[in-house]
Amino acid sequence: MGAPEEDGALEEAQGGPLGILPLRKLSSSSASSAGFSSSYEDSEEDISSDPERCLDPSAAAFLHTLDQQKPRVSKSWRKIKNMVHWSPFVMSFKKKYPWIQLAGHAGSFKAAANGRILKKHCESEQRCLDRLMADVLKPYVPAYHGDVVKDGERYNQMDDLLADFDSPCVMDCKMGIRTYLEEELTKARKKPSLRKDMYQKMVEVDPAAPTAEEHAQRAVTKPRYMQWRETISSTATLGFRIEGIKKEDGSVNRDFKKTKTREQVTEAFREFTKGNPNILIAYRDRLKDIRATLEVSPFFRGHEVIGSSLLFIHDKKEQAKVWMIDFGKTTPLPEGQTLQHDVPWQEGNREDGYLSGLNNLIDILTEMCPGPSAPVA
Repeated sequence: MGAPEEDGALEEAQGGPLGILPLRKLSSSSASSAGFSSSYEDSEEDISSDPERCLDPSAAAFLHTLDQQKPRVSKSWRKIKNMVHWSPFVMSFKKKYPWIQLAGHAGSFKAAANGRILKKHCESEQRCLDRLMADVLKPYVPAYHGDVVKDGERYNQMDDLLADFDSPCVMDCKMGIRTYLEEELTKARKKPSLRKDMYQKMVEVDPAAPTAEEHAQRAVTKPRYMQWRETISSTATLGFRIEGIKKEDGSVNRDFKKTKTREQVTEAFREFTKGNPNILIAYRDRLKDIRATLEVSPFFRGHEVIGSSLLFIHDKKEQAKVWMIDFGKTTPLPEGQTLQHDVPWQEGNREDGYLSGLNNLIDILTEMCPGPSAPVA
């Protein structure tokens, strides 16, 4: 798969329709996106306690991308790339072009043959994918085909989840009642310095959020910011939050950072699916299958699942699937320990609330589906 000419790609970016797919933030980048970032979202770099931690894999990890091979780049094209450098979105130009990754670290994703994608190697990600390929959850995660070396770099090879869809609509829901590891919070507390940048991000979302003392200091600590961030979305109230939605016409919505109530989430799903009953039923049934499988999964029982997402994909043919993605922060428990995944988190118990969020998602979709159907217990 060859890369299109840079100037041609720029032409499409400026004049052609864009199909933009939501994907999770890449933790150690720091540029703004092309109209999609906010200062609240930009905080993800600051939240990550380890800059060498795996890139959070999401929709982009399963899309066709291009090797960046040309040394000469026009100023205009460089500007476009800079604008979307940190964007949690992936651009597709017209159909004649492959999927092109313009998000995150240059060279993190590469195209592979046979409907696969290469993502820069991550040890913890590979460990999880290896185990998942031998677990009952295998049908609900992107198929993993081992690691490969290309151009001197090591990559994890996975299926492109969008390969069988025609102009897909995509939603990324980040699961759990928190999106940071306990060790990240502990590490942040060891150096509780005041952060003016995090204060600024906080007041831009909610000017009333800082305390009087924080307003006077015009700064907040990192632990304070980390915990506050989860309370303003449905992460704290429902056990999941919507990260972004891309529709088939290419329009994108990432303005969900204050989507908190059940009613707001329901409306977002209604807009995403256009209320199509067949798609809603397919999503609901897929989530029920995932939940039933999680209950008997040795992998799920023995891992703390943090920062993972459910990726919803459907198209005009009414194909609709959901996959579990993002395992860069999924951490094995000590031998003999297990989690319930549906009880409140208290620091030290490592509970992630994944099942709480999944139950709420199933309830919401069940209520939206036509006909009588009992909600999840």
